[in-house]
Amino acid sequence: MKKALVIGSGAGGATVAKELQSKFDVTVIEAGNSFHPFSANLSTIEKIKKTGALFNEKLIHAIFPAMHINKTTDGMVLVKGITNGGSTTLSAGNAIRVDRDLKTLGIDLDAEFNEISKEIPVSAEHRGKWHQTTMQAFEICRDMQLGPVVTPKMVDAKRCTGCGKCILGCRQGAKWDSRRYLNQAIKNGARLISSSKVEKVMIDNSRATGVVVQNSLRRNFYPADLVVLAAGGFGSPVVLNNSGIRCEDKLFVDPVLCVAAKIESSRQNAEMPMPFIVQREDYFISPYFDFLSFFFNRKWHYHSGDIYSLMIKLGDTNTGSIDRRGVKKSLSELDKASLKDGVKLCKQIFLRLGIKESELFLGTINAGHPGGMLPLTGKDARTFHDTRLPGNLFVADATLLPRSLGNPPILTIVAMAKRISKICLEYA
Repeated sequence: MKKALVIGSGAGGATVAKELQSKFDVTVIEAGNSFHPFSANLSTIEKIKKTGALFNEKLIHAIFPAMHINKTTDGMVLVKGITNGGSTTLSAGNAIRVDRDLKTLGIDLDAEFNEISKEIPVSAEHRGKWHQTTMQAFEICRDMQLGPVVTPKMVDAKRCTGCGKCILGCRQGAKWDSRRYLNQAIKNGARLISSSKVEKVMIDNSRATGVVVQNSLRRNFYPADLVVLAAGGFGSPVVLNNSGIRCEDKLFVDPVLCVAAKIESSRQNAEMPMPFIVQREDYFISPYFDFLSFFFNRKWHYHSGDIYSLMIKLGDTNTGSIDRRGVKKSLSELDKASLKDGVKLCKQIFLRLGIKESELFLGTINAGHPGGMLPLTGKDARTFHDTRLPGNLFVADATLLPRSLGNPPILTIVAMAKRISKICLEYA
């Protein structure tokens, strides 16, 4: 049986591992380790915050090891999950299909999305868990004719306790993350190597022969007949560049900015994040308790149960790059204008909630949906394979997306990974 190496265990990697294990001897190489949900009490964090000890977002790793923070050269906070399951473990569990740009390229993933619907339970029946302020905000958005839509969730509502900590890991196992696919692959014989960072793909005579991996203080070479790179929008481009394959300076990151206010006993911190979404042309708005800003932004000094926040998630312009030295990414003038428009709309919603503009405060701009540095084109629609890559090297993550989705990407990445797996099975 031929050997396949899958680099990364997030949405793309775990999907590919599950799909390929039947025909390949699959090894998944993951830079992180076992995932453990955030377990600290928020009141304890509040006490620590008052001492001034939480002065830098990078300290999140000390209290929540699965979450890693980097910053762009101009200071934008970048969030990623380095753990078994990747960033899916830190997601809000949203199940939104966003493949319009892929369809424009001639890529039809209907069959793959249909497969997903049979494997991942998705439901929008969670309004019964909303608190009063969220119900008011939904009705306000409806009265403003903003077309709010209840967010479909990869969450078992019966198991959900409404703890509000979806993005910090689901302790009840109610939220789907890619470890479920990963565990299926392992059950069927796949091997998982954790705490191992892939540095580069070795290429000989236009074929990938394997990967070089940093394990603790040692470097090892793992041979393979097929390599699927799914280290994420921040990780895959670095591996490709290290391997002599030049990516494009088209990085997007889906920036997030939250507008917040003190609303006593709103308890958004103990509510399912992003319960509904208001879609605009370049961004969307959704209720969201921003734990990152709560932990590290000094403006967020109120009790966690008394803060209510609206997220602006931006579909940013594809201009940015990443290499071993760091990430170069700035907001364009168009991005800044879109954020300004989003802030204005949030202010209008809060005004109807009885909150004056002077009482609002902003969160920390952060981003966690990177991609776009090896974008698919029309000529790749059938093969999902860029001509810069050796024939037996594939990429299966958001690096392939032609532009920012400006929306939760997990479902779309899983669908792409399923299609790529079918193509890879031709090598078996």
